[in-house]
Amino acid sequence: MNIILIGMPGCGKSTVGVVLAKAANMDFIDSDLVIQKRMGAKLSQLLDEHGDAGFRAIENRINTELDAQNSVIATGGSVVYGEDAMRHLKEIGTIVYLRLSYSAIEDRLGDLHARGVTIQPGWTLRDLYNERCPLYERWADMVIDCEHLRLREVVAQIITHIGGLNT
Repeated sequence: MNIILIGMPGCGKSTVGVVLAKAANMDFIDSDLVIQKRMGAKLSQLLDEHGDAGFRAIENRINTELDAQNSVIATGGSVVYGEDAMRHLKEIGTIVYLRLSYSAIEDRLGDLHARGVTIQPGWTLRDLYNERCPLYERWADMVIDCEHLRLREVVAQIITHIGGLNT
């Protein structure tokens, strides 16, 4: 069984993922790092080279190819645009949406391009947030409202909701 973390950039998927994997005696996979390793370039470079649509196609393909067991998988924020990837991830695990308010995301994020965030030309972070949140809700098996929770509280909620996992 796998746990797949989805949510906006800056919501804490990678941070929560590492701590959750340790607490649950699971492996940890950061799908953005898998993409960078397979493609031999940083996310921002892939965006520059392939554009938004090209990057999303790469992300969809690589996430569809993930073959993991007993792992916590932190995905990139744009993974929800890939129907094939999301169907695959739903088949191999439980999808957990780490939800944060727009203001919390705005406070946490710096330069979107440097972070490798895919965003339409002319769009604001608010536009991106408004487009993605319904997609996260659509694919989520469970939603954790992280707004006023500490890291350990988020991890504890996931473990409790999933039923203790391997602990």
